[in-house]
Amino acid sequence: MKHNSLIVLLILLIFFVISFLTNILGPLIPDIIKSFELSIGLAGFLPFAFFVAYGVMSIPSGILVEKYREKPVLLGAFFLAFAGALLFALIPGFSIALFSLFLIGVGMAMLQVVINPLLRVAGGEAQFAFNSVLAQLFFGAASFLSPLLYSYLVSNVHSGTETSSVITLFNQLVPANLKWVSLYWVFAVTALLMVAVIYVVRFPEVELKDDERIDTGAAFKDLLGNKTVWLFFCGIFAYVGTEQGIANWTSQFLQTYHGVDPATTGASVIAYFWGLLTIGCLLGLLLLKIFDSRRVLMLFAGGAIVSLLAGLFGPKELAIYAFPMTGFFASVMWSIIVSLALNSVPHHHGTFSGILCTGIAGGAVVPLIIGGLGELVGLKFAMLFLLITLSYIFSIGLWARPLVNNATVKSFRELFE
Repeated sequence: MKHNSLIVLLILLIFFVISFLTNILGPLIPDIIKSFELSIGLAGFLPFAFFVAYGVMSIPSGILVEKYREKPVLLGAFFLAFAGALLFALIPGFSIALFSLFLIGVGMAMLQVVINPLLRVAGGEAQFAFNSVLAQLFFGAASFLSPLLYSYLVSNVHSGTETSSVITLFNQLVPANLKWVSLYWVFAVTALLMVAVIYVVRFPEVELKDDERIDTGAAFKDLLGNKTVWLFFCGIFAYVGTEQGIANWTSQFLQTYHGVDPATTGASVIAYFWGLLTIGCLLGLLLLKIFDSRRVLMLFAGGAIVSLLAGLFGPKELAIYAFPMTGFFASVMWSIIVSLALNSVPHHHGTFSGILCTGIAGGAVVPLIIGGLGELVGLKFAMLFLLITLSYIFSIGLWARPLVNNATVKSFRELFE
Protein backbone atom coordinates (compact mmCIF):
# COMPACT_ATOMS: atom_id res chain seq x y z
CA MET A 1 0.00 0.00 0.00
CA LYS A 2 2.86 2.35 0.85
CA HIS A 3 4.56 1.59 -2.45
CA ASN A 4 1.36 2.23 -4.41
CA SER A 5 0.80 5.52 -2.61
CA LEU A 6 4.28 6.57 -3.72
CA ILE A 7 3.41 5.78 -7.34
CA VAL A 8 0.15 7.77 -7.06
CA LEU A 9 2.10 10.76 -5.74
CA LEU A 10 4.59 10.37 -8.59
CA ILE A 11 1.75 10.33 -11.15
CA LEU A 12 0.21 13.46 -9.61
CA LEU A 13 3.65 15.09 -9.90
CA ILE A 14 3.83 14.00 -13.56
CA PHE A 15 0.42 15.60 -14.22
CA PHE A 16 1.76 18.79 -12.62
CA VAL A 17 4.91 18.78 -14.76
CA ILE A 18 3.00 18.03 -17.99
CA SER A 19 0.79 21.06 -17.39
CA PHE A 20 3.74 23.18 -16.25
CA LEU A 21 5.53 22.58 -19.57
CA THR A 22 2.45 22.53 -21.83
CA ASN A 23 0.41 25.58 -20.92
CA ILE A 24 3.05 28.30 -20.61
CA LEU A 25 3.26 28.98 -24.35
CA GLY A 26 0.37 31.48 -24.37
CA PRO A 27 2.00 34.03 -22.03
CA LEU A 28 5.31 33.61 -23.89
CA ILE A 29 3.99 34.31 -27.41
CA PRO A 30 4.10 38.16 -27.19
CA ASP A 31 7.73 37.96 -25.99
CA ILE A 32 8.65 35.46 -28.71
CA ILE A 33 7.04 37.67 -31.38
CA LYS A 34 8.98 40.70 -30.11
CA SER A 35 12.31 38.91 -29.57
CA PHE A 36 12.43 37.20 -32.97
CA GLU A 37 10.50 39.92 -34.87
CA LEU A 38 7.80 37.49 -36.01
CA SER A 39 4.50 38.13 -37.72
CA ILE A 40 1.33 36.80 -36.05
CA GLY A 41 1.11 34.19 -38.81
CA LEU A 42 4.59 32.83 -38.11
CA ALA A 43 3.94 32.86 -34.35
CA GLY A 44 1.01 30.52 -35.00
CA PHE A 45 3.53 27.81 -35.90
CA LEU A 46 4.75 27.71 -32.26
CA PRO A 47 1.67 25.96 -30.80
CA PHE A 48 1.44 24.00 -34.06
CA ALA A 49 4.92 22.53 -33.53
CA PHE A 50 4.00 21.47 -30.00
CA PHE A 51 0.51 20.04 -30.46
CA VAL A 52 1.06 18.35 -33.81
CA ALA A 53 3.27 15.97 -31.80
CA TYR A 54 0.11 14.63 -30.13
CA GLY A 55 -1.33 13.75 -33.52
CA VAL A 56 1.90 12.01 -34.48
CA MET A 57 2.70 10.17 -31.23
CA SER A 58 -0.54 9.28 -29.40
CA ILE A 59 -1.16 5.91 -31.07
CA PRO A 60 2.56 4.95 -31.46
CA SER A 61 3.00 5.69 -27.74
CA GLY A 62 0.35 3.11 -26.89
CA ILE A 63 2.24 0.53 -28.94
CA LEU A 64 5.53 1.48 -27.23
CA VAL A 65 3.97 1.01 -23.78
CA GLU A 66 2.76 -2.49 -24.65
CA LYS A 67 6.18 -3.46 -26.05
CA TYR A 68 8.57 -1.81 -23.55
CA ARG A 69 6.31 -1.17 -20.49
CA GLU A 70 5.70 2.04 -18.57
CA LYS A 71 9.03 2.96 -16.97
CA PRO A 72 11.17 3.08 -20.15
CA VAL A 73 8.48 5.14 -21.93
CA LEU A 74 8.29 7.62 -19.02
CA LEU A 75 12.10 7.93 -18.96
CA GLY A 76 12.21 8.46 -22.73
CA ALA A 77 9.43 11.05 -22.56
CA PHE A 78 11.13 13.19 -19.93
CA PHE A 79 14.52 12.84 -21.62
CA LEU A 80 13.00 14.19 -24.86
CA ALA A 81 11.46 17.08 -22.90
CA PHE A 82 14.83 17.76 -21.25
CA ALA A 83 16.65 17.68 -24.61
CA GLY A 84 14.09 20.01 -26.21
CA ALA A 85 14.17 22.55 -23.39
CA LEU A 86 17.97 22.50 -23.07
CA LEU A 87 18.46 22.90 -26.83
CA PHE A 88 16.36 26.06 -26.90
CA ALA A 89 17.89 27.43 -23.68
CA LEU A 90 21.37 27.08 -25.23
CA ILE A 91 20.51 28.21 -28.79
CA PRO A 92 17.45 30.52 -28.65
CA GLY A 93 16.04 31.12 -32.13
CA PHE A 94 12.75 30.70 -33.99
CA SER A 95 13.67 27.57 -35.98
CA ILE A 96 15.21 25.99 -32.87
CA ALA A 97 12.05 26.91 -30.94
CA LEU A 98 9.89 24.95 -33.40
CA PHE A 99 12.08 21.83 -33.13
CA SER A 100 12.33 22.21 -29.35
CA LEU A 101 8.56 22.49 -28.94
CA PHE A 102 8.03 19.43 -31.14
CA LEU A 103 10.43 17.37 -29.00
CA ILE A 104 8.71 18.50 -25.79
CA GLY A 105 5.30 17.78 -27.37
CA VAL A 106 6.36 14.23 -28.31
CA GLY A 107 7.44 13.69 -24.70
CA MET A 108 4.16 15.00 -23.32
CA ALA A 109 2.13 12.82 -25.72
CA MET A 110 4.05 9.74 -24.52
CA LEU A 111 3.36 10.67 -20.88
CA GLN A 112 -0.38 11.10 -21.43
CA VAL A 113 -0.71 7.56 -22.78
CA VAL A 114 1.14 5.98 -19.83
CA ILE A 115 -0.23 7.68 -16.75
CA ASN A 116 -3.96 6.90 -16.70
CA PRO A 117 -3.67 3.06 -16.74
CA LEU A 118 -0.77 3.39 -14.26
CA LEU A 119 -2.93 5.54 -11.97
CA ARG A 120 -5.71 2.93 -12.07
CA VAL A 121 -3.34 0.13 -11.00
CA ALA A 122 -1.35 2.13 -8.42
CA GLY A 123 -4.32 3.71 -6.67
CA GLY A 124 -6.77 0.86 -7.16
CA GLU A 125 -9.87 0.78 -9.36
CA ALA A 126 -12.15 1.81 -6.49
CA GLN A 127 -10.23 5.09 -6.09
CA PHE A 128 -9.61 5.69 -9.79
CA ALA A 129 -12.36 8.30 -10.28
CA PHE A 130 -11.25 10.25 -7.19
CA ASN A 131 -7.57 10.08 -8.15
CA SER A 132 -8.40 11.19 -11.71
CA VAL A 133 -10.12 14.33 -10.40
CA LEU A 134 -7.20 14.92 -8.03
CA ALA A 135 -4.81 14.62 -10.99
CA GLN A 136 -6.81 17.25 -12.88
CA LEU A 137 -6.49 19.58 -9.89
CA PHE A 138 -2.69 19.13 -9.97
CA PHE A 139 -2.79 19.75 -13.72
CA GLY A 140 -4.76 22.96 -13.19
CA ALA A 141 -2.55 24.15 -10.34
CA ALA A 142 0.54 23.97 -12.57
CA SER A 143 -1.25 25.84 -15.37
CA PHE A 144 -2.09 28.57 -12.86
CA LEU A 145 1.42 28.78 -11.37
CA SER A 146 3.61 28.63 -14.50
CA PRO A 147 2.51 32.07 -15.87
CA LEU A 148 3.19 33.54 -12.41
CA LEU A 149 6.70 32.04 -12.43
CA TYR A 150 7.21 33.55 -15.89
CA SER A 151 6.18 36.99 -14.54
CA TYR A 152 8.58 36.60 -11.61
CA LEU A 153 11.54 35.63 -13.81
CA VAL A 154 10.95 38.36 -16.41
CA SER A 155 10.59 40.96 -13.65
CA ASN A 156 13.78 39.93 -11.81
CA VAL A 157 16.29 38.58 -14.35
CA HIS A 158 18.63 41.40 -15.48
CA SER A 159 16.68 43.82 -13.30
CA GLY A 160 19.80 45.09 -11.51
CA THR A 161 18.62 43.67 -8.18
CA GLU A 162 19.92 40.15 -7.56
CA THR A 163 17.14 38.86 -5.31
CA SER A 164 18.56 35.32 -5.11
CA SER A 165 21.44 33.13 -6.26
CA VAL A 166 19.11 31.60 -8.88
CA ILE A 167 18.46 35.03 -10.42
CA THR A 168 22.21 35.73 -10.37
CA LEU A 169 22.77 32.45 -12.25
CA PHE A 170 20.10 33.32 -14.82
CA ASN A 171 21.75 36.73 -15.34
CA GLN A 172 24.81 34.81 -16.57
CA LEU A 173 22.91 32.19 -18.59
CA VAL A 174 20.41 34.27 -20.60
CA PRO A 175 20.85 37.42 -22.73
CA ALA A 176 19.37 40.64 -21.33
CA ASN A 177 17.00 40.92 -24.31
CA LEU A 178 15.75 37.33 -23.88
CA LYS A 179 14.91 37.20 -20.16
CA TRP A 180 11.99 34.83 -20.77
CA VAL A 181 14.44 32.13 -21.98
CA SER A 182 15.23 31.57 -18.28
CA LEU A 183 11.95 29.64 -18.14
CA TYR A 184 13.40 27.03 -20.52
CA TRP A 185 16.32 26.49 -18.14
CA VAL A 186 13.70 25.77 -15.46
CA PHE A 187 11.98 23.34 -17.83
CA ALA A 188 15.26 21.54 -18.60
CA VAL A 189 16.16 21.12 -14.92
CA THR A 190 12.62 20.00 -14.06
CA ALA A 191 12.57 17.35 -16.81
CA LEU A 192 16.04 16.09 -15.82
CA LEU A 193 14.97 15.79 -12.18
CA MET A 194 11.92 13.77 -13.30
CA VAL A 195 14.25 11.40 -15.23
CA ALA A 196 16.27 10.88 -12.04
CA VAL A 197 13.17 10.34 -9.85
CA ILE A 198 11.53 7.87 -12.26
CA TYR A 199 14.80 5.95 -12.68
CA VAL A 200 15.00 5.11 -8.94
CA VAL A 201 11.30 4.32 -8.41
CA ARG A 202 10.08 0.76 -8.81
CA PHE A 203 6.89 0.46 -10.83
CA PRO A 204 4.03 -2.01 -10.34
CA GLU A 205 3.10 -4.44 -13.10
CA VAL A 206 0.32 -2.87 -15.19
CA GLU A 207 -2.04 -5.25 -16.93
CA LEU A 208 -3.88 -3.20 -19.52
CA LYS A 209 -7.63 -3.77 -19.61
CA ASP A 210 -9.31 -4.37 -22.95
CA ASP A 211 -10.61 -0.79 -22.98
CA GLU A 212 -7.05 0.54 -22.51
CA ARG A 213 -5.34 -1.41 -25.29
CA ILE A 214 -4.70 0.09 -28.71
CA ASP A 215 -5.29 -2.34 -31.59
CA THR A 216 -4.00 -1.04 -34.92
CA GLY A 217 -5.54 -3.95 -36.84
CA ALA A 218 -9.20 -4.89 -37.31
CA ALA A 219 -10.49 -2.73 -34.44
CA PHE A 220 -8.78 0.36 -35.87
CA LYS A 221 -10.25 -0.26 -39.32
CA ASP A 222 -13.69 -0.91 -37.84
CA LEU A 223 -13.68 2.35 -35.89
CA LEU A 224 -12.43 4.46 -38.79
CA GLY A 225 -15.47 3.30 -40.77
CA ASN A 226 -17.81 4.52 -38.03
CA LYS A 227 -19.27 8.04 -38.57
CA THR A 228 -19.79 8.52 -34.81
CA VAL A 229 -16.05 8.04 -34.19
CA TRP A 230 -15.21 10.83 -36.66
CA LEU A 231 -17.82 13.15 -35.17
CA PHE A 232 -16.36 12.77 -31.67
CA PHE A 233 -12.80 13.02 -33.02
CA CYS A 234 -13.85 16.42 -34.40
CA GLY A 235 -15.29 17.24 -30.96
CA ILE A 236 -11.91 16.66 -29.25
CA PHE A 237 -10.19 18.52 -32.10
CA ALA A 238 -12.55 21.48 -31.61
CA TYR A 239 -12.20 21.49 -27.81
CA VAL A 240 -8.40 21.45 -27.67
CA GLY A 241 -8.29 23.94 -30.54
CA THR A 242 -10.59 26.27 -28.58
CA GLU A 243 -8.65 25.89 -25.33
CA GLN A 244 -5.29 26.55 -26.95
CA GLY A 245 -6.63 29.22 -29.30
CA ILE A 246 -7.74 31.26 -26.29
CA ALA A 247 -4.72 30.44 -24.11
CA ASN A 248 -2.17 31.18 -26.85
CA TRP A 249 -3.61 34.38 -28.31
CA THR A 250 -5.27 36.18 -25.39
CA SER A 251 -2.10 37.80 -24.05
CA GLN A 252 -1.14 39.03 -27.54
CA PHE A 253 -4.71 40.30 -28.07
CA LEU A 254 -4.65 42.25 -24.80
CA GLN A 255 -1.28 43.77 -25.67
CA THR A 256 -2.35 44.71 -29.22
CA TYR A 257 -5.79 46.19 -28.48
CA HIS A 258 -5.51 47.36 -24.85
CA GLY A 259 -1.79 47.99 -24.31
CA VAL A 260 -1.62 45.38 -21.53
CA ASP A 261 1.87 44.28 -20.40
CA PRO A 262 2.12 40.56 -21.34
CA ALA A 263 4.70 39.90 -18.60
CA THR A 264 2.38 41.03 -15.78
CA THR A 265 -1.34 41.51 -16.47
CA GLY A 266 -1.30 39.34 -19.59
CA ALA A 267 0.33 36.45 -17.71
CA SER A 268 -2.13 36.88 -14.82
CA VAL A 269 -5.10 36.68 -17.19
CA ILE A 270 -3.77 33.38 -18.59
CA ALA A 271 -3.08 32.10 -15.06
CA TYR A 272 -6.69 32.83 -14.08
CA PHE A 273 -7.92 31.23 -17.31
CA TRP A 274 -6.33 27.95 -16.20
CA GLY A 275 -7.29 28.51 -12.56
CA LEU A 276 -10.98 28.96 -13.41
CA LEU A 277 -10.82 25.99 -15.78
CA THR A 278 -9.74 23.89 -12.79
CA ILE A 279 -12.39 25.31 -10.44
CA GLY A 280 -15.02 24.78 -13.12
CA CYS A 281 -14.16 21.07 -13.14
CA LEU A 282 -15.38 20.81 -9.53
CA LEU A 283 -18.67 22.57 -10.31
CA GLY A 284 -19.01 20.39 -13.38
CA LEU A 285 -18.78 17.24 -11.24
CA LEU A 286 -21.73 18.51 -9.19
CA LEU A 287 -23.80 19.51 -12.23
CA LEU A 288 -23.23 16.11 -13.86
CA LYS A 289 -24.83 14.50 -10.80
CA ILE A 290 -27.97 16.58 -11.36
CA PHE A 291 -28.34 17.13 -15.12
CA ASP A 292 -27.86 15.21 -18.35
CA SER A 293 -24.27 15.76 -19.55
CA ARG A 294 -25.48 16.93 -22.98
CA ARG A 295 -27.42 19.81 -21.40
CA VAL A 296 -24.44 20.77 -19.24
CA LEU A 297 -22.24 20.77 -22.35
CA MET A 298 -24.61 23.07 -24.25
CA LEU A 299 -24.95 25.42 -21.25
CA PHE A 300 -21.19 25.75 -20.82
CA ALA A 301 -20.52 26.07 -24.58
CA GLY A 302 -23.08 28.89 -24.71
CA GLY A 303 -21.41 30.58 -21.73
CA ALA A 304 -18.01 30.31 -23.42
CA ILE A 305 -19.37 31.96 -26.59
CA VAL A 306 -20.81 34.89 -24.60
CA SER A 307 -17.55 35.30 -22.61
CA LEU A 308 -15.42 35.18 -25.78
CA LEU A 309 -17.48 37.87 -27.49
CA ALA A 310 -17.36 40.04 -24.33
CA GLY A 311 -13.57 39.67 -24.23
CA LEU A 312 -13.10 40.49 -27.90
CA PHE A 313 -15.45 43.46 -28.17
CA GLY A 314 -15.71 44.78 -24.62
CA PRO A 315 -13.49 47.43 -22.99
CA LYS A 316 -10.17 46.51 -21.37
CA GLU A 317 -11.68 46.11 -17.88
CA LEU A 318 -14.26 43.62 -19.19
CA ALA A 319 -11.76 41.72 -21.37
CA ILE A 320 -9.47 41.07 -18.41
CA TYR A 321 -12.32 39.21 -16.67
CA ALA A 322 -14.11 37.76 -19.71
CA PHE A 323 -11.19 35.76 -21.10
CA PRO A 324 -10.57 33.88 -17.82
CA MET A 325 -14.32 33.12 -17.72
CA THR A 326 -13.98 31.28 -21.03
CA GLY A 327 -11.68 28.92 -19.10
CA PHE A 328 -14.41 28.38 -16.51
CA PHE A 329 -16.94 27.48 -19.21
CA ALA A 330 -14.44 25.25 -21.04
CA SER A 331 -13.81 23.24 -17.86
CA VAL A 332 -16.35 20.44 -18.38
CA MET A 333 -16.01 20.09 -22.14
CA TRP A 334 -13.14 17.59 -22.35
CA SER A 335 -14.55 15.13 -19.81
CA ILE A 336 -18.10 15.30 -21.21
CA ILE A 337 -17.02 14.88 -24.86
CA VAL A 338 -14.77 11.91 -23.98
CA SER A 339 -17.43 10.22 -21.83
CA LEU A 340 -20.15 10.75 -24.47
CA ALA A 341 -17.78 9.38 -27.11
CA LEU A 342 -16.86 6.22 -25.19
CA ASN A 343 -20.48 5.68 -24.18
CA SER A 344 -21.56 5.92 -27.85
CA VAL A 345 -19.42 3.01 -29.06
CA PRO A 346 -19.96 -0.49 -27.58
CA HIS A 347 -16.39 -1.85 -27.96
CA HIS A 348 -12.73 -1.14 -28.86
CA HIS A 349 -12.56 1.64 -26.24
CA GLY A 350 -8.77 1.56 -25.95
CA THR A 351 -8.29 2.03 -29.68
CA PHE A 352 -11.05 4.66 -29.72
CA SER A 353 -9.28 6.53 -26.90
CA GLY A 354 -6.10 6.52 -28.99
CA ILE A 355 -7.98 7.97 -31.96
CA LEU A 356 -9.56 10.63 -29.71
CA CYS A 357 -6.12 11.55 -28.32
CA THR A 358 -4.88 12.29 -31.84
CA GLY A 359 -7.63 14.94 -31.87
CA ILE A 360 -5.43 16.88 -29.44
CA ALA A 361 -3.73 18.01 -32.66
CA GLY A 362 -6.56 20.57 -32.77
CA GLY A 363 -4.32 22.52 -30.41
CA ALA A 364 -1.85 22.72 -33.30
CA VAL A 365 -4.22 23.64 -36.12
CA VAL A 366 -6.65 26.16 -34.59
CA PRO A 367 -4.02 28.59 -33.18
CA LEU A 368 -2.22 28.36 -36.54
CA ILE A 369 -5.45 29.26 -38.39
CA ILE A 370 -6.02 32.18 -36.01
CA GLY A 371 -2.46 33.39 -36.64
CA GLY A 372 -2.94 33.16 -40.41
CA LEU A 373 -6.29 34.96 -40.29
CA GLY A 374 -4.74 37.55 -37.99
CA GLU A 375 -2.39 38.51 -40.82
CA LEU A 376 -5.38 39.16 -43.08
CA VAL A 377 -8.10 40.67 -40.86
CA GLY A 378 -6.40 41.43 -37.53
CA LEU A 379 -6.29 39.30 -34.38
CA LYS A 380 -9.66 40.47 -33.02
CA PHE A 381 -11.65 39.18 -36.00
CA ALA A 382 -9.33 36.17 -36.43
CA MET A 383 -10.26 34.97 -32.94
CA LEU A 384 -13.91 34.86 -34.05
CA PHE A 385 -12.88 31.57 -35.69
CA LEU A 386 -13.34 30.12 -32.21
CA LEU A 387 -17.09 30.62 -32.62
CA ILE A 388 -16.98 27.78 -35.18
CA THR A 389 -15.26 25.36 -32.79
CA LEU A 390 -17.48 26.36 -29.85
CA SER A 391 -20.61 26.00 -32.00
CA TYR A 392 -19.51 22.49 -32.95
CA ILE A 393 -19.04 21.63 -29.27
CA PHE A 394 -22.54 23.02 -28.57
CA SER A 395 -23.93 20.85 -31.39
CA ILE A 396 -22.61 17.68 -29.72
CA GLY A 397 -25.26 18.18 -27.03
CA LEU A 398 -27.91 18.09 -29.77
CA TRP A 399 -26.82 15.06 -31.81
CA ALA A 400 -25.02 12.79 -29.32
CA ARG A 401 -26.93 9.56 -28.64
CA PRO A 402 -24.93 7.66 -25.98
CA LEU A 403 -25.77 4.02 -25.31
CA VAL A 404 -25.54 4.84 -21.58
CA ASN A 405 -26.47 8.23 -20.08
CA ASN A 406 -24.62 9.71 -17.09
CA ALA A 407 -26.17 8.76 -13.74
CA THR A 408 -28.11 11.60 -12.09
CA VAL A 409 -29.71 11.92 -8.66
CA LYS A 410 -33.45 12.16 -8.11
CA SER A 411 -33.20 14.29 -4.96
CA PHE A 412 -30.79 16.66 -3.21
CA ARG A 413 -30.34 14.09 -0.45
CA GLU A 414 -28.89 11.52 -2.89
CA LEU A 415 -25.92 13.82 -3.55
CA PHE A 416 -24.53 12.99 -0.11
CA GLU A 417 -25.37 9.29 0.00
